[in-house]
Amino acid sequence: MAGLGYALSILIGVSLGFFGGGGSILTVPLMAYVFGLEAKVAIASSLLVVGAASASAAAQHWRAGNVDARTALIFGSAGMTGAYAGGRLASFFDGSLLLLMFALMMGITAVAMWRGRRAPAEGAVQRAPGRLVAQGLAVGFFTGLIGAGGGFLIVPALALWAGLPMPRAVGTSLAIIVMNAAAGFAGYAAHVAVPWTLVVFVTLAAIAGSFAGAAFAKRVNPASLRRAFAGFVLAMAAVILVREVDRWASDALAALPRTGPQLVFAVLILGAGIIAGRASRSLEGARGDPDYEGGAGI
Repeated sequence: MAGLGYALSILIGVSLGFFGGGGSILTVPLMAYVFGLEAKVAIASSLLVVGAASASAAAQHWRAGNVDARTALIFGSAGMTGAYAGGRLASFFDGSLLLLMFALMMGITAVAMWRGRRAPAEGAVQRAPGRLVAQGLAVGFFTGLIGAGGGFLIVPALALWAGLPMPRAVGTSLAIIVMNAAAGFAGYAAHVAVPWTLVVFVTLAAIAGSFAGAAFAKRVNPASLRRAFAGFVLAMAAVILVREVDRWASDALAALPRTGPQLVFAVLILGAGIIAGRASRSLEGARGDPDYEGGAGI
């Protein structure tokens, strides 16, 4: 199973190098279901892997002149604030709930990938730092909370509101993902222990994949590969939803009263609630309807 996991880790880097995003969409399920990590540990580990692989891919784009440092600082600084907050708040969420939210994000990403990225129409570009900051906070928060890097949300924002051409938006997105992943992991580090050996090996495989992704980008039809990957992501989201919803249903059934005393206690609590509700309505009826014209009841 470990060998399969490391082989699949290469696809993380391929996605980042080819699309400029999508790495966390593969990393979290890989860590949770192939390597068997607990949900929060899987998300924290994913942030490290995606951050390191994105740094490798961003360096390649930097050498090609496809990273806008000023825009990355504006969007990334706001994203780091949101990502750290999301990472800290994750300690208050159930792991299965985090995976369910992650599956929903996978669905959104799959739709975005299927539709593709279109350059904004001429005259539609808005240089709006305020909107970049707002979206940076929102994307960063979800990055920190559920480990989703948000590359497929960041790139359209950079193209539309920062006026970046698509190759430059992809490169800048990778730099922002590095910043968000680092801040998100800092939030998780306070309440999660990471398996460092596993993270290092997965990261090395993902970095190798990022070079392969950059090479594929010059030879493979992007639209065909993008849609095939979108279908795969959607299927993975369905698998996570089925598994986690089933787990929630099992936990709910396990919480139902089973013994005689538990059933009696549940019936007493239910009966007390019904009696209290009827008594409250009777009291309101005895008081009569409020005189709204005189200002009562407002």
